[in-house]
Amino acid sequence: MTEDVKLSERLITVASFLPIGANFADIGSDHAYLPCYVCMNDETARAIAGDVRVGPLSSARETVSKYNLTHVVDVRLGDGLQVLKENEVEQVVIAGMGGSLIRTILEQGQDKLGRVELIIAQPNVDEKNVRKWYMENDYQIQDEVILEENGHIYEIIVGKKSTNLKPLTDREIFFGPILLKERLPLFYKKWQIEKDKLSRVLKQMGQAKTKDHTKMAKFKIQLEWIEEVLEDAKNNHQ
Repeated sequence: MTEDVKLSERLITVASFLPIGANFADIGSDHAYLPCYVCMNDETARAIAGDVRVGPLSSARETVSKYNLTHVVDVRLGDGLQVLKENEVEQVVIAGMGGSLIRTILEQGQDKLGRVELIIAQPNVDEKNVRKWYMENDYQIQDEVILEENGHIYEIIVGKKSTNLKPLTDREIFFGPILLKERLPLFYKKWQIEKDKLSRVLKQMGQAKTKDHTKMAKFKIQLEWIEEVLEDAKNNHQ
């Protein structure tokens, strides 16, 4: 009897958004734990595990054969979505990298997204980049989750292909439309941390010999938004 694949809560949550019978690619798959977990729990699922680095790729191959899943999980070496053929998958998972890198991967692999109905992204930072790409490419944000693991706060953003896209405001792109509505305690915790970071950055920029006024103006607006959101939290708890 093969033991179960152990996944972090973050990756279990990412996997939970895949439908039964998923035919998906996990980009930057590392050890291929996520595709193995999905395929072990759903015999009808099929996965492609892609990674650009040779080291993780050989670990991925070991994981797949250890769990006897070589017939359903295909491990491939390559950059981003270039590991795919056109119209090969219906869902894409990209977890555990920066938002701007996720955006670049999606941008450069657009020719591989023909049949992709669902994109599940878990950026470590810079989530707004993912939301912006979704909006520009007809993916409606269907779900968002905020969770904390090992002292780090993560967001998972699920985009579904849509022909009837509801545009997002700049604030919704920044905070996340669903997270902004729900406003869970962890959401406030995250934005308190971000407020402190942004205040420090602005202070340093203000002390610099040559000042980037455009960037400073943009950051000041973002800081105002964060302060408004945190003020709401205070008012609601009074």
